[in-house]
Amino acid sequence: MKIIVAIAFILIISSMASALFFMMRDKGKSNRTVRALTLRVALSVSLFIFLLVAYKLGYIHPTGLR
Repeated sequence: MKIIVAIAFILIISSMASALFFMMRDKGKSNRTVRALTLRVALSVSLFIFLLVAYKLGYIHPTGLR
């Protein structure tokens, strides 16, 4: 489970980095920045839904603060 979340975070960060690269490179003349940011939002929402489903199915448990 931890590996899946770590991979998702890496993909989200790489999508943000590619959006920054396209924004600097294209100077707003193409839609590559928008596509990269859309992918980032989709990955973030997917990760959130995945975590909610994993919690409901009992794959992960809250540890709480002590």
